Amino acid sequence: MGSENLSQDTLAEQLLELAIKSGAEAAEVYQSRSLSRPVFFEANRLKQLETSQSEGTALRLWRNGRPGVTVAYGSVAAQTMVERALALSQLNQPEPVELVQNSQPSYPDIGSTVPLQLLVNWGKEAIALIRDVYPDVLCSSDWECDVETTRLVNSQGLDCYYTDTTLNCYMSAEWVRGDDFLSVADGQTQRDILHPEKLAHQILQRLDWAKGNVPPPTGGVPVLFTSKAADMLWGTAQAALNGKRILEVASPWVERLGKPVMSSSLTLYQDPQAGPYSCPFDDEGTPTKPVVFIQDGILQNFYCDRTTGKQLGINTTGNGFRPSFGSYPSPGLFNFLIQPGSASLQDLIEQMDDGLIVDQMLGGGNGISGDFSINVDLGYRVKNGQIIGRVKDTMVAGNVYTVLKQLVALGSDADWNGSCYTPSLIVEGLSTTGRI
Repeated sequence: MGSENLSQDTLAEQLLELAIKSGAEAAEVYQSRSLSRPVFFEANRLKQLETSQSEGTALRLWRNGRPGVTVAYGSVAAQTMVERALALSQLNQPEPVELVQNSQPSYPDIGSTVPLQLLVNWGKEAIALIRDVYPDVLCSSDWECDVETTRLVNSQGLDCYYTDTTLNCYMSAEWVRGDDFLSVADGQTQRDILHPEKLAHQILQRLDWAKGNVPPPTGGVPVLFTSKAADMLWGTAQAALNGKRILEVASPWVERLGKPVMSSSLTLYQDPQAGPYSCPFDDEGTPTKPVVFIQDGILQNFYCDRTTGKQLGINTTGNGFRPSFGSYPSPGLFNFLIQPGSASLQDLIEQMDDGLIVDQMLGGGNGISGDFSINVDLGYRVKNGQIIGRVKDTMVAGNVYTVLKQLVALGSDADWNGSCYTPSLIVEGLSTTGRI
């Protein structure tokens, strides 16, 4: 399934033609087709192979300035979709039409598929590597190749499409030691190839660190968030950089452009060509572009879609994405990168005299306010630069904006966690409590 298949489909053209003939002054069609082939392992054994396909079409039109949106899945009748959208438009208030004119008709396909047997082999390899060291551990995992084709066509002449192929894997290792239960999980998202040996090594390292349980530190000790856990901190920063939150005066950074908002060691940006979340255009058809949001701790830019950018008096940053098929595009991030430092994870650990490592967590609450309180699902105690064991029944609380100003050190071990590329980091200013 490639982008050429969707570009040769005539449904979008039918919808546009019917919409205009029926009295709409403008219309837009958004199409997505996906093919997924997951491989599941459970309790160290291959359990299931699947293949799933989905197809969706969203029509948005304006008649007398009033918008109407309708969504259909699978095979659809063009006339029915147009009639529904026109009927819905009568219920809505008029609004400006924001449509992109043609910028580039097609984009190269991104990524490549891999054979199903290779996914199976990767899964078996990762499990074998872990069980060679810890034969009592039960491993579950899924390995997947996802192919998604996106096409966006409108009555202004826009017609852009591409196919995105990504590989994903997720593995959990469960270790029962008497009445003590330990679960370690990690994953990867990549183009073209997955690395089972790297995944297995990361899980083995955590199992080694967790061989013994120790009392947690208390009070205001430094906290090291691994690259897997640090993503929790960046959700607040992403919300504060959202142009819509700026318009609503909900972000604490409304009046902070050109001013420091976090540690001078931090640079936050997006790069359309970076990693497995590369994306040539947004859901409005605007080509994506590199944007530096925070440079050396100083706020440089917000991200926005066409409507939000217009209201802010700036251009769109190519960040108009649909939260769901039937939703309007709104400001969203397709990838978010934190520039790594130069210290390895081991270097960071050795810097800590007495501290806590957070690797997996439960809870969060880190909304736009930045306040959070998390239970540490998997964490470790550091004494004199060495991990001495796993901590249990531990909680960490604080404020994201505060701790990002009190950055102690930034790691070089950046990795993708969802669409956020972040390294490990040590911060201060958090409160740690635990049951001794």
